[in-house]
Amino acid sequence: MLELSNNTLSGRLPSSTGYGLINLEWLGLFLNELDGVIPASISNASKLTMLELGLNRFCGPVPNSLGNLRLLRHLELTGNHLTTEPSSRELSFISYLTNCKYLKSLAFAGNPLHGFLPMSVQNLSTSMERFDARGCRIKGSIPDGIGNLSSLMILALEGNHLSGPVPSTMEYLQNLQALFLGDNQLSGSIPDCICRLKRLYQMYVGQNIFRGSIPSCLNNISSLGEIDFAGNLLNSSIPGSLWNLTDLLKLNLSYNSLSGSLPYETGNLKVVTLLDLSGNHLNGNIPSSLGGLQRLAKLSLAQNKLQGPVPDSLNQMFSLEFLDLSNNNLSGPIPKSLETLIYLNYINLSFNHFRGEIPSSGPFKKFTYESFMFNDDLCGAQRFHVPPCRSPRIHKSSQKKVFHMLGILSGIAATIIAVTAAAILLLRRPRNDGVSRNTDLLPMGLPKRISYSELVQATNGYDERNLLGKGSFGSVYKGILTDGTVVAVKVFTLLADVNSRSFDTECEVLRNLRHRNLTKVIGSCSNLDFKALVLEYKSNGSLEKWLYSHNHCLDLLQRISTMMDVASALEYLHFGYTAPVVHCDLKPSNILLDESMVAHVSDFGMAKFLDEEDSVLHTKTLATLGYLAPEYGLEGQVSTRVDVYSFGIVLMETFSRMKPSDEMFKDDLSLKSWIEESLPNATTHVIDANLLGRQDKHFNEKLECISVIFKLALSCCAECPRDRTNMKDVVAALQKIKCQIEFFPNISA
Repeated sequence: MLELSNNTLSGRLPSSTGYGLINLEWLGLFLNELDGVIPASISNASKLTMLELGLNRFCGPVPNSLGNLRLLRHLELTGNHLTTEPSSRELSFISYLTNCKYLKSLAFAGNPLHGFLPMSVQNLSTSMERFDARGCRIKGSIPDGIGNLSSLMILALEGNHLSGPVPSTMEYLQNLQALFLGDNQLSGSIPDCICRLKRLYQMYVGQNIFRGSIPSCLNNISSLGEIDFAGNLLNSSIPGSLWNLTDLLKLNLSYNSLSGSLPYETGNLKVVTLLDLSGNHLNGNIPSSLGGLQRLAKLSLAQNKLQGPVPDSLNQMFSLEFLDLSNNNLSGPIPKSLETLIYLNYINLSFNHFRGEIPSSGPFKKFTYESFMFNDDLCGAQRFHVPPCRSPRIHKSSQKKVFHMLGILSGIAATIIAVTAAAILLLRRPRNDGVSRNTDLLPMGLPKRISYSELVQATNGYDERNLLGKGSFGSVYKGILTDGTVVAVKVFTLLADVNSRSFDTECEVLRNLRHRNLTKVIGSCSNLDFKALVLEYKSNGSLEKWLYSHNHCLDLLQRISTMMDVASALEYLHFGYTAPVVHCDLKPSNILLDESMVAHVSDFGMAKFLDEEDSVLHTKTLATLGYLAPEYGLEGQVSTRVDVYSFGIVLMETFSRMKPSDEMFKDDLSLKSWIEESLPNATTHVIDANLLGRQDKHFNEKLECISVIFKLALSCCAECPRDRTNMKDVVAALQKIKCQIEFFPNISA
């Protein structure tokens, strides 16, 4: 045995490694800083049973000579820079390892192999217990022969580019305990054959393109402890049989298209510690039986269509640390009993219809107003940015007097109302000069009204130094309200009737829609001659500023995160509200970044409500050239696919740093055709030079991710609206790409 793991050894292994080591059985070089190629001569140590070379910086192909180590039991190559043979499209070293009849563990995760799994995988040792090929950029399908590895206990293929269905031969892996297929492009349905894997404990198949329903036979696998189906296209309802898996510890079904209500049987999961059902279409009430999940640490039901109150029984979830119920239609009070959850360190109840007092004791002492934004009528402590609650109810002894007085006053009030109504009718008669001006105030439900004088004071008389930007609608100024809140004041120029309609449209949209990636409205000001919206100030300005400034630059992860935020907002507009909403003017200047670099879609002055998802309106075209879908620009046809087209253009612009209106785009050349012609062999010619350089770590992997992003953008910009990718699929695709980018820093030690 030679064990040198977990040091800082550097340099290359000698080309003579293996010669003379005739009795060596164990060579441990794991977690060092060794580089260069793995010498083929290592196979001369013919008695090796354990070879650990993982988490170094080895490069080049895996030597086929490793197949000469006939006694090899464990081969660890994880986290290097190993590649495939230049002349081979397959992972040829696997074919040679079929000679190692005693091989139990084969791990080469985190190497940029970019090859295909060979059919010869079926000839690997029948003693194989662990096959770990995560994050290797492996292409193609999972070979049917994988079912021959009958002793396999761990199969890890996540974070690759695998496509096609899960082979039915998987059912022969009767000893399988952990199945990791997440973050690929696998499609079709989740096959019922998986239900025959009676020893399966972990099942991670999230971030793929699986469709259809969740297999109802999963309850046959009584050993299941962890299930992750997140980020697929699964629909229909959650099968009732799933709630019979009483030993389940983790269940993640988030970001699918699951519908139906949560049954009382959800409370059967007595030992579950994570339950994430967010980003679906679940409706109905939250069952009170959830309170019986006393080991639950994380509960997320966000971004669904749940309604009704939050059950008081949730205060029995003694282990709860994370609670997210945001973006639903929940109502009633926030249960004060939640103050007893001593481990709760995160809560999000925003974008609902809660009323009453926000609890302030226990864990609520550390929560901020962001946890309760956009609800109907909350009150409480000043730090929550809500009005104080009214004093306690009138004492019972005074109630009779009050009711008596109300009886007297009601008659007086009726008279006053009648007189007032008559006066209003007289005042609203048409004027003799024939000029009609809209004097209606904002629709009910909008945030608080702010006086004109306060806005003048807030913006220092609309001082030019506070000007944030101008547009066809008017101007935006930075301001500070009397309570110290920093805001953006959007003042509409009322010379044109279209701007007045733009103001009314934006009011209507923002009154009805609630999402964390949409601009928050703080207040409004409206009279005969002045209309303004008071918006939450975004300290980091617009995406356009960040793309074209010489002093700012977004890195790869920031850009993908920004576009994910935008995609999530559009997904909500198109699918998350009763009537689909089309933004109609998506562009970088309408995408604002807050202090945490979270993106928010703004400017809804041209938005349109549709009757149903696939309906089409005809309207005048007012949006910005270069971002317009063809059918919108030429014929005024508006559907949700108009936004998809604009998103595709913005996505290209974000990663190329080229405006669609750039002077180089003329005649038959456009931003879209320029990107299209560069793929797949000249992607580097169109990428923003500030974003990626050949000296960057993981250059090839990042280049491939950006290439996939451009392909996604082009799929959004198909000429025929029906051929464009919908925003649900866009969000799922971007989530996968982001996961791959986040994985890069972990590939090498």
